[in-house]
Amino acid sequence: MKILIANIGSTSFKYRLLDMTTEATLAKGGFERVTDYGDAIEKSLAEMKASGALPRLEELAAVGFKTVLAKNVLGCAELTEDVLKAMEEMNEVAPSHNPPYIAGIRKFREKLPRTPMVGLFETAWWMNAPEAAKRYAVPEQWAEWGVRRYGFHGASHRYIAERVAKLLGGSNLRVISCHLGGSNSIGATLGNRGMGNSLGMSPQSGLPHNNRVGELDSFAIPFLMKTHGLTIDQIVRSMNKEGGLLGISGVSNDVRDIVAAAQQGNERAKLAMEVFAHDIRHWIGAYLVQLNGADAIVFTAGIGENNAQLREMVCTNLDWFGIRLDVAKNEAYQRGQESVISADDSRTKIMVLPTNEEIVVAREVKKLLENRK
Repeated sequence: MKILIANIGSTSFKYRLLDMTTEATLAKGGFERVTDYGDAIEKSLAEMKASGALPRLEELAAVGFKTVLAKNVLGCAELTEDVLKAMEEMNEVAPSHNPPYIAGIRKFREKLPRTPMVGLFETAWWMNAPEAAKRYAVPEQWAEWGVRRYGFHGASHRYIAERVAKLLGGSNLRVISCHLGGSNSIGATLGNRGMGNSLGMSPQSGLPHNNRVGELDSFAIPFLMKTHGLTIDQIVRSMNKEGGLLGISGVSNDVRDIVAAAQQGNERAKLAMEVFAHDIRHWIGAYLVQLNGADAIVFTAGIGENNAQLREMVCTNLDWFGIRLDVAKNEAYQRGQESVISADDSRTKIMVLPTNEEIVVAREVKKLLENRK
């Protein structure tokens, strides 16, 4: 069974073709600065055909997507027109994610009309979290309208939890996973149950992101509207395009540029990294309480794997919890490895693991197809 996993960004398109008999990757690639998803899809299919990975389109069992959010749709679902319309209803909540995914899925349906399109929604891993972890203190009517904590990056946090269980052994491990990249979140997992995620109703919430604000007191919005005359559209644009690490540093939305500027004495850049580390520690602390400790704290994704300095900033002075980083192991880590970077006497393992969201999506797509048969 061959399943193609498509990862669609606002201006990017990446793909991975998997043979789900062995879970081997047959082909992968992608394009940046995409203006026409149809063209990118056509080129990707041509690449797979030319390489011999997919000689005939009929061999493709499904196309899987790491979809973000849809109204009243959770888990893994076939992306029918009704589901796409449910995604459109949440465009205001996920303006940077839903529109490009919807456009890309529709283009795929044009190119492959007989191939099932299936989405594993990023909220899936948090469906069974405790109700208290999913509720805001809002009027009940608001909750019925969908104002609640959904949590995201589910495929990544699930992969990390399952991988830690395999590496460390045990069926009921307490795992705090730090998915740190362009978009960031801290997740808590107990055994095979997602317990909580720093992202709330939208991918705008939680930690600062590359250029998205993250957590913000809701009364900041009417304050800006009434005292500075900003419109809601101006505020939403600033929150999605001009905030986060870019907004604090004034340098870049790329942590590599921010770190370089901080090392050269740029105080705003230095503050951006301090705020980032502070908020990561805040959520780790919250989940240490909720889980009654942790068997593993794991760093993953682009920043989590690449930035030893940030990992050290996050893990400093946690001795009271029995959490101790080995500085030499941390600095020696090379991206792509699966490594323990905690000191030998650390009660909690500190780990760096590459995530694999695509395989999680592919497994769920395969399961849906088999159940449908």
